[in-house]
Amino acid sequence: MSPLPPQLISPLDNRYYKAVAPIGEHLSEAALNRARVKVEIEWLIFLTDRELFGASPLTAEQQTKLRAVVDAFDQEAIDALATIEATTRHDVKAVEYYVRDRLRALDLGAVEELTHFGCTSEDINNTSYALTIRDAVTEVWLPAAAALVEQISTLAREQREQPMLSLTHGQPATPTTLGKELAVVAHRLGRILRRIEQQEYLGKWAGATGNFAAHLVANPELDWEQAADEFTASLGLVWNPLTTQIESHDWQAELYSDIAHFNRVLHNFCTDVWLYIQRGIFKQIPQPGATGSSTMPHKINPIRFENAESNLELSCAILDSLAATLVTSRMQRDLSDSSSQRNIGVGFGHSLLALDNVRRGLGELAVNPDTLRRELDGNWEVLAEAIQTVIRAEIVAGRSHIEDPYAVLKELTRGHSVSRDELVAFVDGLEIGDAAKARLRELTPQSYTGRSAQLVDRLG
Repeated sequence: MSPLPPQLISPLDNRYYKAVAPIGEHLSEAALNRARVKVEIEWLIFLTDRELFGASPLTAEQQTKLRAVVDAFDQEAIDALATIEATTRHDVKAVEYYVRDRLRALDLGAVEELTHFGCTSEDINNTSYALTIRDAVTEVWLPAAAALVEQISTLAREQREQPMLSLTHGQPATPTTLGKELAVVAHRLGRILRRIEQQEYLGKWAGATGNFAAHLVANPELDWEQAADEFTASLGLVWNPLTTQIESHDWQAELYSDIAHFNRVLHNFCTDVWLYIQRGIFKQIPQPGATGSSTMPHKINPIRFENAESNLELSCAILDSLAATLVTSRMQRDLSDSSSQRNIGVGFGHSLLALDNVRRGLGELAVNPDTLRRELDGNWEVLAEAIQTVIRAEIVAGRSHIEDPYAVLKELTRGHSVSRDELVAFVDGLEIGDAAKARLRELTPQSYTGRSAQLVDRLG
């Protein structure tokens, strides 16, 4: 058998690439290197602006040309970095040499020694990761997640009045509306998104072990803490003043835990939608040319939601592992975080793929009111709760002397199918006031939904 040509291993990089490509713009190896180049260049500009060691500030034109190195970062730059790293065997050192080469090419060699000045590799890496993760979240993942939440919210508003039989413990229970149940999901997901939107992205910038030791030896007069604070702020990050050699990654653990939480709520939703499809509450709209089964022509499988469940599980597995691993380090530094962080994009990618599948899946569904009506009409016994509650109120008001109304209704309905006529006859024979009887005679499973429709409006 002839060997295959070189293949990518992850399905995110081939089969599902189209759905997750936007994440690669931020969380790929190339994106990380581009961010590293950006941080190195911005630090050099920051130092020259302060005329450190007599260096002249770069002109506006020189700064523009230098920043253009980041904007023009392409496959040629990726290949050049790879060539340098083949010799250095150190990714960040390769970036430093790459920036030095660009300085010479732009005739800025006079400030070459300010490249990577006072930095340890982690100063560059932690800020670069913070930049790429921030942009991946705010520019790709959050908009996709927010669009899904809005899609669910819209469906909830459309179905706010549609009565539906509840199932608690898988058994018929007090009716609700389809819209209210969808609103519960949208509300839960929306709360998590608001927390993610408030996430801080921290940056460490303090040298070899977080103490500014080399900085102070080189220039004892400069307020290096203020400089670090200002520089990380200029990158759009929040400076973490107390670190070892590494930024402690607590903010990453918080972020990944929140996204995993979102994933799990969405996973629960996918399972429920799958069950709604099984019950016939949702009809699947046939897609032209699509095949449900290779042998059973009639089938339309809910593959979008099944695919989403799998990818949400994979995303959570990766994000949970990252959240656990990244907050630990031996003494002031070990490299356990380095390999782990290279998989951040994989965790986000599987979540993004799931979001895409759920959005597509919801777009291929239609509500089946016949099934909803049939389920409700077949379960009049769910009104037992209402009847026994009204009897209790009548007893308190002195209009009834029925003993243990719960037991009376339990005897009538538990384990039995009860028809409308049987319930009406039962109500007519009750010792309760006429107004209460009239309310109960008018009650149906379709109308016994309480404030379900109005609660949907809480979505805003």
